[in-house]
Amino acid sequence: MRIASLMPAATEMVAAIGHADDLVAVTFECDEPAGIRDRAAVVVDTVLPEGLPPATIDSVVRDRTARGLPLYELDRDALAALSPDLVLTQDLCQVCALPAGALDEARALIGPEAEVLSIDPHTFDEVLAAITAVGTRVGAADRAAAVVGSLRERLAAVGAAVAGRPRPRVLMLEWIDPPFLPGHWVPELVRLAGGEPLGGADGGRSVAPSWEELTALPADVVVVAPCGFGLDAAIEQAEVVRDRLPGRPVVAIDSASFVVRPGPRLVDGVEALAWCLHPGTVREPSPGRVAVLR
Repeated sequence: MRIASLMPAATEMVAAIGHADDLVAVTFECDEPAGIRDRAAVVVDTVLPEGLPPATIDSVVRDRTARGLPLYELDRDALAALSPDLVLTQDLCQVCALPAGALDEARALIGPEAEVLSIDPHTFDEVLAAITAVGTRVGAADRAAAVVGSLRERLAAVGAAVAGRPRPRVLMLEWIDPPFLPGHWVPELVRLAGGEPLGGADGGRSVAPSWEELTALPADVVVVAPCGFGLDAAIEQAEVVRDRLPGRPVVAIDSASFVVRPGPRLVDGVEALAWCLHPGTVREPSPGRVAVLR
């Protein structure tokens, strides 16, 4: 089977169930498994220049969204030339998704025999269900079941490690300029890690409070998880948050890999958060996942 993955989480799902070699097309953000962009064609790119500060990114996103302009570009001709049997995409977030018309036009070039599977999880269980759906579609249902079972076992181990301990109140920020509280599966990750999320919307969209409202929240710890950014950028932004919300411990996490990407590595994110919230209860994360600002 020839698989085109138009979202990084789907790429990780395909790899987790042992079908990475079937990937013929990926996105510019796909970085797991390592080297996948060298083995598969990159057919999705961003229109945003590199190095923009958070406030500028927010402004550009709002402007392009208001004008109905996409934030990502699909190379339709390249995708069609690859003749994929299965295209994995999503329609969860208008900021993260390709415009629907782009894929429709590409399908017209590829041909009607290509199947499209949309992966649109809103909760953690729906993320696991998406892994099962992908595995079933590529003929690896047993392997997908084993992957999901392993992820659930790891979550159960975290739950047992933090059981009975006081649950710190966690203020998680997925953007800082302006500030945004996360929705969808992210508040659930905090609970799975043994914390109590402040604000946010389970299974829903992100919300944008003011800094004054955030200051009034009784947070025991602040987690900075900027959407689409790795750990280095998260640390840089966490230093800004530490100045805006003084007197509270601040944690930075590689959000792009372990928080906002609805794939298997969300469990790595839960384990990293649990280590921060309950030191000594779980194994220390690998370097590059999380940092506690002192």
